[in-house]
Amino acid sequence: MSTSILPPPTPVDQEKIRQAVAMILEAVGEDPEREGLKDTPDRVARMYVEIFSGLRQDPREALATRFHVDHDEVVVVKNIPFYSACEHHLLPFYGVAHVAYLPSGGEVTGLSKLARLVEAYARRPQVQERLTNQIADTLEQELAAQGVLIMMEAEHLCMTMRGIQKPGSRTVTVASRGIYRDQADRRNEVLQLMR
Repeated sequence: MSTSILPPPTPVDQEKIRQAVAMILEAVGEDPEREGLKDTPDRVARMYVEIFSGLRQDPREALATRFHVDHDEVVVVKNIPFYSACEHHLLPFYGVAHVAYLPSGGEVTGLSKLARLVEAYARRPQVQERLTNQIADTLEQELAAQGVLIMMEAEHLCMTMRGIQKPGSRTVTVASRGIYRDQADRRNEVLQLMR
């Protein structure tokens, strides 16, 4: 599965966000001019710049730093915290990502770069399934990895605080590429490392 990476969009229009938030507050029966809400549209506009900053990043840049080492075994980074926003309700979903890849020709990237890759895709309106695939595709393509396995576990506030209202429920998604897609025994070995 290929994931296209679009060029960065125009800068965030904070004024438009401020106006929209004020309109939402009015629409739900609030007074956006009351003391507790007066600065809320501005706060939300600044927050959106931050939580959607991934829209202005090229995630491939996270993997630009590479090293050649004498290592041809799996590299696993577990429990990378992430925060994202469900594109259907603009409510947060958050959890941890487990990232594994099998280097090709001894080419590896810095461990922190894997966390930066997760962050670059998480900080945009998302669905967990796409997020998992984007990380896997980029890692496979940029490092020419022999195998990639991504597992993400998250709690979605659109499911826990509204709708079905089932707090504590976790969604797990997995994306495998290369030998981890083709060889069940090797995939299972990495999944065990992630648990």
